[in-house]
Amino acid sequence: MKSDFFKYQAQTTPHPLAMEISHAKGSYIFDSNNKPYLDFVAGVSACPLGHNHPKVIHAIKSQLDSYMHVMVYGEYIQKPAIELTKLLAKNLPKSLEKTYLTNSGTEAIEGALKLAKRATGRSEIIAANKAYHGSTMGAMSVMGYEERKQAFRPLLPDVKFINFNSNKDIEKITNKTACVILETIQGGAGFIEPKNGYLEKVQKQCNKVGALLILDEIQPGIGRTGKLFGFENYNCVPDVVVTGKGLGGGMPIGAFTASGELMDLLQDHPKLGHITTFGGHPVIAASALATLKEITESNLIQEALKKEQLFRTLLVHPLIKEVRGKGLMLAFITPSAEVTNLLILKCQEQGLILFWLLFEPKAVRITPPLTISNDEITKGCQIIIDVLDEIQDC
Repeated sequence: MKSDFFKYQAQTTPHPLAMEISHAKGSYIFDSNNKPYLDFVAGVSACPLGHNHPKVIHAIKSQLDSYMHVMVYGEYIQKPAIELTKLLAKNLPKSLEKTYLTNSGTEAIEGALKLAKRATGRSEIIAANKAYHGSTMGAMSVMGYEERKQAFRPLLPDVKFINFNSNKDIEKITNKTACVILETIQGGAGFIEPKNGYLEKVQKQCNKVGALLILDEIQPGIGRTGKLFGFENYNCVPDVVVTGKGLGGGMPIGAFTASGELMDLLQDHPKLGHITTFGGHPVIAASALATLKEITESNLIQEALKKEQLFRTLLVHPLIKEVRGKGLMLAFITPSAEVTNLLILKCQEQGLILFWLLFEPKAVRITPPLTISNDEITKGCQIIIDVLDEIQDC
């Protein structure tokens, strides 16, 4: 099957990991030889309840027995989508009350950008350097990493960039600005948290000039940072919040949420302002609903901060220069890209799955399922330390 993988399935890099998967359960993925791998990545933050969680599987199977796709988004009343959007509203600030469901985070970013232009009548978009919001043309236009964009230009016009955490750059947000789009915690850049009330200051400036603040919660959202949404850690409420990844519980989903007044602008002038065939798919919505219920009704969110401290206690080594992030959205920094590459590949050989970040070559991603046990954390961290010892002795 490996030769077919390379021959028939398009690849994203010249050197994919190419591990052949048999099955997955809990915090483990198993290869075709039935070798278990402890998963410290969770599908790049997309599986907050681990693999094959019984409540998620039950919700999916139950919905399959009723119906799958029946009509394009927004035309028919379908219980899973309604219950999901209602539960999101219940757990968000009052101003964030209406949700548009999409197929992916990047599609939700596209919808949020369109909404900002529709609402303000302006064209200027401000994004952050080293930002990542997806790979479609609009989302790529607000990616702050020219190396990944240059082959695909021209992109959206009138996009400007500021430095994340720069107070001086906030002045670049003016009455020409339709929206500012930021990751609540910068992911691809190396899990950079906002500092010194930065998000509050950006929100204040947006309010002053009539621009919308869009926060990308695709990675930090759904319980990963010790709050259901990352922005709750930073005393800031965006005009539009974008979610994805973990919301689906392992199924493909995206969503953008705003006030009813804002979201209703997509209904008319023009009609069908944002449309999708499979957004709000009942099977995926059922999976997301079960995931969100489990996260909000359990102690997993509170436990994320305790598990963060366990990671920080165990990940101490001369080759670990810094541990960044919050909750179970963590990354540690090694002295070089070479050390990071060697560590990730050798840990896979030892039965531990780690992964890279997009723009910071020295970073090692630690985004396990929220359900990971303390014993599993201890086991995985010991593998990391042992491999780092081996690298250090070379």
